[in-house]
Amino acid sequence: MTIAAILETRAGSAPVTVERDRPVREVIAMLAERKIGATPVMDGGNVAGIMSERDVIICLNRDGAAVLDWPVEKIMTAPAITVEPARTVLSALSLMTSRRIRHLPVVEGGNLVGIVSIGDLVKHRLDKIEAEAEAMLSYIQTA
Repeated sequence: MTIAAILETRAGSAPVTVERDRPVREVIAMLAERKIGATPVMDGGNVAGIMSERDVIICLNRDGAAVLDWPVEKIMTAPAITVEPARTVLSALSLMTSRRIRHLPVVEGGNLVGIVSIGDLVKHRLDKIEAEAEAMLSYIQTA
C-alpha cells in the first residue's frame, strides 16, 4: 500500500500550510485550533521546512518567550524530509522511525499534495492487519 492510498481517503482536503514569514505565535494558535501537530512551511510553492510542536518546545526552552514573535522560518526544521505518493507505507514508517519524526509532507513533481502523520500510517497498518486476521478466521471457519 502506498502513501497515495492514504491521501485518497482524505480526498478534497488540502494540507494546512504557512508561509515562512508568519509569526510563530500565529502558527501555534492555528495548530491548536485545528488540533494538528505540524505544518509544512512554504516559500512560494515550495516546501521550505516543517514546523512541529517539538520545534516550538525546543526553541522556547532554549530562547524563551521571544520566539513567539519570530518568523516561523527561524524555528522550523529545514529542509523538510518529504516523501512521494508512490512510497510504501512500510517504507514511510521506517523513515519516520529512523529520523525520529512524526509528520511527512507528501510532494509530487515539486508540489505539496498532502501530509501524513505517524498516526495515519499506524492506523492504516492496524486496519490492514485486522482485515487479514478476519479473512483468515473466515477461511478457517469455512474450511
